Amino acid sequence: MCGVTGWLDWAEDLRLRGETVRRMTETLLCRGPDADGVWLSQHAALGHTRLAVIDLEGGLQPFAAGEPVRAVLAYNGELYNHRELRAELEAYGHVFRTRSDTEVVLRAHLQWGHLAAARFNGIFGYALWDHLREELLLVRDHLGIKPLYWHRHANGVLFGSEPKAVLENPLLPAELDAEGIAELFALPAAPTAGHGLFRGLHEVRPGHVVVANRRTVRELPYWRLESAPHQDDAATTLATVRELLADAVERQLVSDVPLCTLLSGGVDSSAITALAAAARERNGLGKITSFSVDFPGSADRAPDAWRTGQDAPFVRAAAEHIGTVHTSVLIPDDDLLDARAAVLRARDRPGWGEMDASLHLLFREVRRRSTVALSGEAADEVFGGYPYFHDAPALASGTFPWLHGRTTPAALLRPDVRAEVRPAEYTAAAYRSSLASVPRLAGEDPAAAKVRETFHLALTRWLPALLDRVDRVSMSVGLEVRVPFCDHRLVEYLWNVPWELKSPGGRPKGLLRDAVRDLLPPQVTDRPKSGYPSTPAVRYTEVLTARAHELLADPAAPVFDLVDRELVRRHLAEGRPLPSPRTAPNPVGGLDHLVQVDEWLRAYRVGLR
Repeated sequence: MCGVTGWLDWAEDLRLRGETVRRMTETLLCRGPDADGVWLSQHAALGHTRLAVIDLEGGLQPFAAGEPVRAVLAYNGELYNHRELRAELEAYGHVFRTRSDTEVVLRAHLQWGHLAAARFNGIFGYALWDHLREELLLVRDHLGIKPLYWHRHANGVLFGSEPKAVLENPLLPAELDAEGIAELFALPAAPTAGHGLFRGLHEVRPGHVVVANRRTVRELPYWRLESAPHQDDAATTLATVRELLADAVERQLVSDVPLCTLLSGGVDSSAITALAAAARERNGLGKITSFSVDFPGSADRAPDAWRTGQDAPFVRAAAEHIGTVHTSVLIPDDDLLDARAAVLRARDRPGWGEMDASLHLLFREVRRRSTVALSGEAADEVFGGYPYFHDAPALASGTFPWLHGRTTPAALLRPDVRAEVRPAEYTAAAYRSSLASVPRLAGEDPAAAKVRETFHLALTRWLPALLDRVDRVSMSVGLEVRVPFCDHRLVEYLWNVPWELKSPGGRPKGLLRDAVRDLLPPQVTDRPKSGYPSTPAVRYTEVLTARAHELLADPAAPVFDLVDRELVRRHLAEGRPLPSPRTAPNPVGGLDHLVQVDEWLRAYRVGLR
C-alpha cells in the first residue's frame, strides 16, 4: 500500500515547484517506507511513496506509459483481479513490462477511459494524469477503503492520500468553518461523505471519480448499490454468501510479503481467518499467522452493553480450532498515553482516543512480522450486526440510529458557536440527505424499507468512518489491512437479501454464522457481538482528567474558542462524564475528545473561520 499526492495548476509551471511537491510527498513516507518518487510536468505533478507488496522490483512509481509519455499514475491500492484484467488487456494488444497491478490500472484506463474502475475488484485511491488529454483523474474504490482527498484552488486541484499532504501546500491553509465544527462535534462518529473536515478540503466519495481539466472539475459515480427483488431461496442464498466470501478471502491472500489475520474471537474475524487457513492449505502453504489485542486487568472487567465478555477465551478457541500461529499483543496503559501524539498525526483529526491508540500499538506489533493483514471489519454493516438493527425505538427515532438516546460533544459548544453552527439542524439535514440517496425498491413494505434505509446509513455514513480509522492507523506504521467483507460483489448481493434471511429467527448475523458454521467451534460461531475493547486502566482516565483541568486553567487554550469552559468545569466538578463522540459506552471518551481537539488545534495551527 502507498501514499499518493500531487498538484494540478493551469497557471504555474510546476516543473519549477518540485520542492513543494517533494515536501507534500514526504508527509506520506509512513504509508510507503520502501520507495518514493516525484514526476513533474508543466501543469501536473505527482508524488508517490511505496509500500511494496506485489512485484517488489517492478512497481516503482509514479508509473509512466508511452514514449513520449501518454499517461502517468500514482497508485495506492491492490487489484485482486489484476491477473484476469491483464489477460483481457493483452488480448487488446497491450504489452506489459512489469508484474505489478499498477501497470494494469494504468493500461485499463488507456483502454476503457475514466470508468475503468468499474471493472476493478480491489482497494484503491489513485491519481492518473492523462498527458495528451490534459486531464486529471482521482479515483476511489467502491466502499471507500482507501482514502483520497482533494482541494480545488483558483487554478486547479491539490490532492493526497491524507490531509497532511494537501495541507503541506500553502494553497490550502488549515482552517475550520461552521460546517467543519458541526462535523467534529455533532457527527464525529459518522462524518458526511466527501467532507474533509478542513475548510475547502474534500474526500473523493466511495465509488466515484473526480475528473479535472481546463474547463471543469466534476465528480462522477462509477458504482452504486441498486435495489432489486431477491430471487434466491434460503439455501441458495447461504451457499452464495459462502462462495462469495471464500473467493474474496482467497483473492486477498495474494502477496509477495508476509501476511496475517487479525483475530478477535468474534464470528467476523474468525470466519476470515478460517477461510484464509483453508485456502492456504488448498494451495500447499503453511499455517496462517494471527494476532489479537488485550489489556492488563481485562479478565477482571465486568461485561456491559458493548463488551459482552473478554476476547481471550474465544481467541484461544478459534486459534486452536483453525490451527493458526497466534500472538496476543498486551498493551499497558502507559503505552496508550505515549501513543496519543502519533495517532493524532496519523488521523489528521481528533479520533476515538485510546481505542485508536491501542489499535496503533497493535498494528505496530503486527508490522514487526507482517506487512499485510486481513481484517473482519465491515461484517456488521453488510450483515446487520449492530444492536440498533434490532432496536425498534432506534430505527424509529428519526435520526441516525446510532445517535438515538445519545448526547454528542455538540452539547459542550459555546452558545455563540452553537448559534452559528446549529448542530441539531445540521444533523437533521444530514439525515434527510442520507435518506434521499437510498435506492428504493418499488412496492417494498414499510418495515423492509426501513431496514433498507438502515443498511444504507450503515454502509454510507458509519462504515466509511471505520474504514478511514483502520487505514490511517495501520498505514501510519506501514501495515496494509485488507477487508474481505467489503468485496463489492458480496455487498451488492447482500444489499438485496431480505432481513428475514440475513437474521433468521431474529439471530443477529445469522446468515453469516450459518455460512461458516462448519469452520468454527460453536462457542465462537454463536458468540454475541462484542465491540472493540477499550482499556480498563484507571491511570489513563486520571491523566486525561488532569490534562482537562490544566486546560481549564489555561486562558489561551484554543479548545475553549469552541467549547463552553464553565460547562466543562461543572461536568468535572460534579464527576459527570463529558459527552463522547463514540457510540460505545465509555466514561473517558468525552475527555479524550476534549483534550484531542485542543491538541489538534495547536498541532495543526487550525484557524477558525
